[in-house]
Amino acid sequence: MPLSPFLDTSPVVGERVLVHSSAQVIGDVMLGDDCSIWCNVVIRGDVHSIRVGRGTNIQDLTMCHVGHRMPQKPDGSPMRIGDYVTVGHSVILHGCTIGNECLIGMGAIVMDDVIIPDRVMVGAGSLVPAGKVLQSGMLYVGRPVKAVRALTPEEITGLRYSADHYIHNKDNHLKSGIAPG
Repeated sequence: MPLSPFLDTSPVVGERVLVHSSAQVIGDVMLGDDCSIWCNVVIRGDVHSIRVGRGTNIQDLTMCHVGHRMPQKPDGSPMRIGDYVTVGHSVILHGCTIGNECLIGMGAIVMDDVIIPDRVMVGAGSLVPAGKVLQSGMLYVGRPVKAVRALTPEEITGLRYSADHYIHNKDNHLKSGIAPG
């Protein structure tokens, strides 16, 4: 599995985790149980920590990084991703916090110190600028993002469905011979 230490930290991987052989997970990273890290994903916890909750999937070509500590920002910008989150293909996540049961659409960019609470959808191609705090239960789209409307009950149910689908898909990949995390 493509796990790499950095200085005195090494990735910590939960139970039943899939990290694709083309992905890179580096440094101070913790992946919760039942996560899936897909093709060519980079999760680089070299200058701060990254924590990914249980049942979260991070899809192909996504980049996750963090903001370092500095005098004007002594806490830096760690990354926290909650449980049952779906991160679409080619997303950039940088030093942000994402709650539980969210969906970050393909090609979205989420910058430092953004806070995305539980049950939010960020549309494909959207940009969430640094420091923005979103509201739970909403759909956000645009560059920069704007709240478009409240999520429907079906969309809220679909957030967990998406994560559960990827858990099932991950399990099938593990059964096909990919070594578990």
